[in-house]
Amino acid sequence: MHGVITLRDVVANLGVVLREFGAGCVVRCVVASLRRRRTTFLEIALSPKRP
Repeated sequence: MHGVITLRDVVANLGVVLREFGAGCVVRCVVASLRRRRTTFLEIALSPKRP
């Protein structure tokens, strides 16, 4: 376990992420996964929101 999110993780937990963190977090997770950026879910979820 590396703690890095994957697109598979995002899709498998889509409902929970959407309900608890919102659509913006889902989009940031999907983009990070597609770009193959090595990051954790918490880095994305707790990152400052862009205006």
